[in-house]
Amino acid sequence: MIYYKSLEEIEYIKESSLIVAKALAEVAKIIKPGIKTSYLDKVAEEFIKDNKAIPAFKGYRGFPYTLCISINECVVHGFPSDRIIKDGDIVSVDCGALKNGYYGDSAYTFSIGEVSADVLKLLEITKESLYKAIEVSVEGKRLGDIGFEIQSHVESNGFSVVRDLVGHGIGKSLHEKPNVLNYGKRGNGLALKEGLVIAIEPMINMGTYKVIQENDGWTIRTLDRKPSAHFEHTIAVKKQKAEILSSFKFIEEVVSLQKN
Repeated sequence: MIYYKSLEEIEYIKESSLIVAKALAEVAKIIKPGIKTSYLDKVAEEFIKDNKAIPAFKGYRGFPYTLCISINECVVHGFPSDRIIKDGDIVSVDCGALKNGYYGDSAYTFSIGEVSADVLKLLEITKESLYKAIEVSVEGKRLGDIGFEIQSHVESNGFSVVRDLVGHGIGKSLHEKPNVLNYGKRGNGLALKEGLVIAIEPMINMGTYKVIQENDGWTIRTLDRKPSAHFEHTIAVKKQKAEILSSFKFIEEVVSLQKN
């Protein structure tokens, strides 16, 4: 069953998504070499609660933390821990929030210190593929068009698309129908209609697309241990142009200030 959202519901999802965006900006302020990933988790949880929202991931299917923090070859669902972030790492931070009965979800991959040019290219192409997918997320297009845009951009640049993990619908539940694949054929799949709210989240690998689950039952890493990048926006399908309900603006303002 696919639930199409009213304008009022979309505003609620946007409110939750912007809390996520600002929580990720709080992470951006402190993420650097020498920081424990558990501290990032603590800061994000406090920010979400201070904004009268609930951390969406904590307790979801038994997941014990507010953030999924996945470093280098980890694709998604990494546990915050005593692990220290190092210069040269890339760190995917995925966050969700629940407010007024509606969820928001977004992820951003940070580059820490001196990151090699080929890994920075991986991040750039992954983020570009997300925005290319959003451009075709309008009424009259199909889910396959979203997957095609991601896959064609990524593979033409020599990277690979994870097959085992997908984006999803979102609203009163964190994960709703439909699944949003990051690969596909133009013109295939569910027809997009106004009011569909989805989380698009390309997970893109430097090497093989194949992944494996670690013994903690959650962390997914690349089979060949090469780096992986992950960016995610919650969006609403509209007639002319999709509305991005989450935001990278707050994160990138922080990152820009730190570089200057």
